[in-house]
Amino acid sequence: MSINLEGLSAKELQALIAKASQRKKTLAKRKPIAAVRKKLVSLAKAEGYTVDELFGTGRMVREKAGVAAKKAPARKSAAKGAKVPPKYRNPADPSQTWAGRGMPPKWLAAELARGRKLEDFAIKG
Repeated sequence: MSINLEGLSAKELQALIAKASQRKKTLAKRKPIAAVRKKLVSLAKAEGYTVDELFGTGRMVREKAGVAAKKAPARKSAAKGAKVPPKYRNPADPSQTWAGRGMPPKWLAAELARGRKLEDFAIKG
């Protein structure tokens, strides 16, 4: 993070220095994260838990309780990988089409690079 000190007034600089000093004091009081992590792991272990059980996604806790995980609702759209009708056609070669999914084919990318619009290739009907 960089702050443009040139644009600050003396009052704003003094406020920034005070804030920075306060933040520095707060950080100095904190114990190193490795020490806190070690303390949490040992406390959880002493009580018969793992850190994942206490702070994880809860999957492990549900499985221990015998509660089945919720299944995601089935999608109403077509199955993955199913063919969809083409939306765009190459006017120079009508056998070349694109459904609008994934990367555009080379012929379409070349035309778009020349300045034509995607709508120019839309299949009407």
